Amino acid sequence: MASRAFPRRAAPAATQVSDDRPLHEQVQFRGLLTVAVMGASVMQILDTTIANVAIPHMQSSLGATSETVNWVLTSYIIATAVAMPITGWLADRVGRRRLFLGAVFGFILASMACGAAQNLEEMVLFRFLQGISAAFIGPLSQSVMLDINPPERHARAMSIWGMGIMVGPILGPIIGGWLTESANWRWVFYVNLPVGAATFALMWALLPATGRKSRKFDLFGFSMLALGLASLQLMLDRGAQEDWFDSIEIWIECGVSVACLWMFVIHLLTGRNTLFDRKMLADRNLLTALGFMVVIGVVMFSSMALLPPMLQRLFDWPVIDTGWVLAVRGIGIFISMAIAGRLLGKIDARWLVGSGLVIAAYSLWQMSHWSLMMGAWPVVVSGLVQGLGMGLIFIPLNTMAFATLGPTWRTDGASLLNLLRSVGGSVGISVVTTLLGTNTQVSHADLAAHITSGSVPLIDPSTADRFGTLGGGALAIVNAEINKQAAMVAYIDDFWAMMWVTLISVPLVILLRPPGASAATASAADMGH
Repeated sequence: MASRAFPRRAAPAATQVSDDRPLHEQVQFRGLLTVAVMGASVMQILDTTIANVAIPHMQSSLGATSETVNWVLTSYIIATAVAMPITGWLADRVGRRRLFLGAVFGFILASMACGAAQNLEEMVLFRFLQGISAAFIGPLSQSVMLDINPPERHARAMSIWGMGIMVGPILGPIIGGWLTESANWRWVFYVNLPVGAATFALMWALLPATGRKSRKFDLFGFSMLALGLASLQLMLDRGAQEDWFDSIEIWIECGVSVACLWMFVIHLLTGRNTLFDRKMLADRNLLTALGFMVVIGVVMFSSMALLPPMLQRLFDWPVIDTGWVLAVRGIGIFISMAIAGRLLGKIDARWLVGSGLVIAAYSLWQMSHWSLMMGAWPVVVSGLVQGLGMGLIFIPLNTMAFATLGPTWRTDGASLLNLLRSVGGSVGISVVTTLLGTNTQVSHADLAAHITSGSVPLIDPSTADRFGTLGGGALAIVNAEINKQAAMVAYIDDFWAMMWVTLISVPLVILLRPPGASAATASAADMGH
């Protein structure tokens, strides 16, 4: 029975590599292979957020401080950013099947090591290794989903893939919180074993091999890009903690990042055998999609970073309740992605992207009208609306990004799209966090200035010390309320700023070309490679 169900796909047979048919014609059991690829993708994307909830528990268990424990998150982010750009080169050199299987296997091993870590140094090292494996899984899962489906099913394939990418960060805190409270923080990592093992087995049996080709490694280009991205991520991650440019460390990281990324861009435009083919980067759809990915990263990841602490600290919601309310966003994403998948090809995809951006901006406008007196309903409604908008953006955008791109460049293109979404998320989180702290202080000062004997007749701040501890306690209560109100004003300012960033990006949709108009170009590119 086993030989009939999986007809010799497990063997790294030469016949698979020499098969001249398109990959989607070689695939058997496409449904099972899709489940396996999506299992790897969701497992990887969940780990970007699932560990956040467990950080306080790790701190005491690993003997870390509140500052050093953040390296558990930072090491993963830096490793992913540094390794992701070489996904295409590695896939060409060792074969995509081998790289994908190796990445999933490495991710499982690193997850087990993270769960067994006994001190902070071990945890940071294992998280770094986990991040390297995760860097390959994201782009490879996207390019495989495109390759195992015929062109007419690409929109549906991107819809399935996008659901995992968009919903994963939402489910991460829920699953992480539940595992941490009901079991132990180590199960945040151990849970990857059963999922990863099933995914690995299915891909080993079903994933077809692709040919390998000789491709020179651009050591200088990779070194500049890796140093630039690593410095940028360090600066963004540690900026608020180090008081930004009042710190010499931040100036050094900023200088290294700007210098290295500038040299990488010049080398990319003028050098030979560069890390990314200049012909690929001349594709207008891909370039425009890269810009939109930054916006998606800013809006999606920034709002997801702001909402949990806001709901838990200002509204006193439990972790699990916060997770379930925010998960409503996933329902909106599922609905709009299903709609987008059906509408693609029937109406201009640019209208879908533009509509999604406007809807996402409207959800942020709703959030900018929140108050401390509201219940859960405004959070549910705005989350649902934002999910509807993000889903309408993501699928048409990915479909158009690859519509004019030949299969040879799909893995490189996917790595760039995933990288820019990640960088956008890091930049967005850093900016909104900094604005939150600054605006909270400004709002606190403005509100405190209005606390006088005239505005609060029961308390005269200038003479409260006459009542000893009672006067001090009364002022503390007033100050606590001012802190909450100031923080709420700062959150509203962040939502307002994110709304304008989203609206400003709407006119960029005119730079995109709809998939239907580019079919001939894509076919020509396929034949040329």
